[in-house]
Amino acid sequence: MAITQEEVYAGIAIVIDPEVGFDIVSLGLIYGVVIEGAHVHVNMTLSTKACPLHELIKQWVNDAVLKLEGVETCEIEIVWEPAWNISMANDEVKKALSSY
Repeated sequence: MAITQEEVYAGIAIVIDPEVGFDIVSLGLIYGVVIEGAHVHVNMTLSTKACPLHELIKQWVNDAVLKLEGVETCEIEIVWEPAWNISMANDEVKKALSSY
């Protein structure tokens, strides 16, 4: 059975950004997913270049994707353009973070 983008996004959604307490999909940090057979390529960013958990979050995403049925390999690419901002988050996140 072939893996779908929706399944990959759902799998990645278990990864919580510990600095803000929301999953990285809802935060809008996942810029794209490409599936080629059993290989998944994730294009993502972080909320800041100075994120001290950079490598750990990248590993969490990799682990989450590799747990999905039908995935054999995963490649995570961290990009900084376009730079992340709160407008990229879903409405629930925007509402919660705007109250701070």
